[in-house]
Amino acid sequence: MTSAPKPDRFELARLEKLEKIQSLGQDPWGQRFDNHEGIASVRARCPAESGIDGETVRIAGRIRGRRKAGKLRFVDLQDQTGRIQLLFSRGELSETQWELMSALDDGDIIGIDGILRLTNTGEKSVFVRELTVLCKSLTQPPEKFHGLKDEETLVRQRYLDLIYTDGVLDRMLQRSKIIDSVRQTMRGHNFYEVETPVLHAIAGGAAARPFVTHHNALDMELYLRIALELHLKRLMVGGIERVYEIGRVFRNEGVDATHNPEFTMIEIYQAYGNYETMMDLTEQIITNAARAIGDTLQLPWGEDGEIIDLTTPWPRKKYADLFREHAGCDMHDAAAVQVVAHKFGIETNGVHPDVIINEVFEKTVEDHLQGPVFVIDYPASICPLTKRSQTNPEIAERFELYIRGMELANAYTELNDPRLQEELFRTQLAGMAAEDSMAKMDHDFVKALKVGMPPAGGLGIGIDRLVMLLTNSRAIKDVIFFPLTRHEDAEVVPPGNKKPEPAVT
Repeated sequence: MTSAPKPDRFELARLEKLEKIQSLGQDPWGQRFDNHEGIASVRARCPAESGIDGETVRIAGRIRGRRKAGKLRFVDLQDQTGRIQLLFSRGELSETQWELMSALDDGDIIGIDGILRLTNTGEKSVFVRELTVLCKSLTQPPEKFHGLKDEETLVRQRYLDLIYTDGVLDRMLQRSKIIDSVRQTMRGHNFYEVETPVLHAIAGGAAARPFVTHHNALDMELYLRIALELHLKRLMVGGIERVYEIGRVFRNEGVDATHNPEFTMIEIYQAYGNYETMMDLTEQIITNAARAIGDTLQLPWGEDGEIIDLTTPWPRKKYADLFREHAGCDMHDAAAVQVVAHKFGIETNGVHPDVIINEVFEKTVEDHLQGPVFVIDYPASICPLTKRSQTNPEIAERFELYIRGMELANAYTELNDPRLQEELFRTQLAGMAAEDSMAKMDHDFVKALKVGMPPAGGLGIGIDRLVMLLTNSRAIKDVIFFPLTRHEDAEVVPPGNKKPEPAVT
C-alpha cells in the first residue's frame, strides 16, 4: 500500500497558520456566509471621488495577491464576477483581527465586511472592518507555467487553470451563457427538451467507433451513444413534433484541436420541416448565442485581427460545385478522383467511390470554407438516414455548416420511408467496417418508422465547437471543463483510429 506523500515546506508553513487561525477562535474551513454580493456589483457602486466613504458591503472570494506598505496591508480578492482590492489598516482592526489577517496566504478563501472607497491612487477598494476565514488553502499557488508539460498540468488540474490563468474562468462562464441562449432560442420556437438513453444496444446514428461496455444483470453488450438521433426520431413518431436534446456523446477515437472522445452536442428535430428549415434555425441559434455573450456579430478570430462576420443570411454552396472548384475535377469522374485521392494518400482499394469522394472533399475543400457557409446537397450514398432530392435521387438533402474550415453543424431532411430505410440499413456501404458505416440495422427504429414519422428536418450542432468559435478559442480542450488527458506517466498519446465523422441527424 502506497503511503501518503509527506507535506512539503510550503504546506507545513500553511499548516502552522491553520493552527494559528484555530487558536484565534475561527474555523479554518469556514461556515455559511450569508448575504454577500458579487464583487462586480460592488465595484459598480464605488464612489467616484477618493476619500469619500461609500456603503458598507459584504463580499467573499479567493486571495490572489498580497502587498505591504507600513501599517497597511493590501489584498486582491477575486470571485467569479471580478476582482477588487482590500485594504487592512492596523488602526482600524482589533488585535485579534490583525493577527488573523497575518495568518492568510495566497489562495485562501475569505469573507469581508467593509466600507467601499476609492483610494487616492484611484483604486476601487474595500476598507476592511471584519475578516472571516472561509477556507484555508494548504497548497502553494503555481508559479507561471511554461511549456507543454505545464500546459498539460493546467488542463489536468482544471481548478488551478480556472483560478490562476487569466481569462479561463470568464471563457467557461461564457460557455454556460451560450448553452442557456441555445435553450432560450429553442423555447422561443416551441421545442421540447428531452433526455434519451446514454447506453445503446446498437451504436447507430453516426459513423464512429463506440465505447463498449457490458451490463451484467442482463448479460448484454452495450455502447455509449455516438449520436442522439434515433431515439429523438422515435419521440417524433410518438407525437412530439418539435424535440431536442443537449447531451454528452462518446466516440472512441483520437484527440486533436477539434475532437475529444467525450463531447457535447445538440440534436434538433422539427416535424413538417426540411433541411432548409434547419438552415434558418441554425442561423438564429448561432447569432443569438453570439449576442448573448458579446452583443455583436463581428467576432475576433486568432491573434492577427481577423474578424468573422456572422451577419445573415449565410451563403449556400453545393457540394459538387465546391468539389469541382477545389479538387480540380468533377466528382463523378472516377478516374480523375482516383488521381487526386492518390495524391493525398487516400486509400481507394475496396472503398466505396462516394467515400473516396468525401475524403477527397475533406482534404481539398474544407480548409477553403472560411464561411460561414452552408455546404448543401451531399452524395446520397453516404447519407443513409437522409431523404433524397426529388429531382435527383443521387443527391441527399443534407447540409454542413463550416466556419473557418471547421464543421459546426450538420442537418438533413429526414428519411421517413421505412421500406427504404430498411433497405439502406441492409445495403448501404456494404462491406465496410462497422465503425465506418452509419447504416447499422436497427429493427426497432424501422418498426417505429412503420408507425409513421412526419416529414421533418433534423439538425446537429457541436456545442464545444460553437463555444470555440464564439470565444476565439483554437482548441477544444480550452472550452471543455475536463477534457480527456493521458496518464501523467504516459510518454505519448496513442494515435486515433480514424478521424471522427460528424454526428448524423
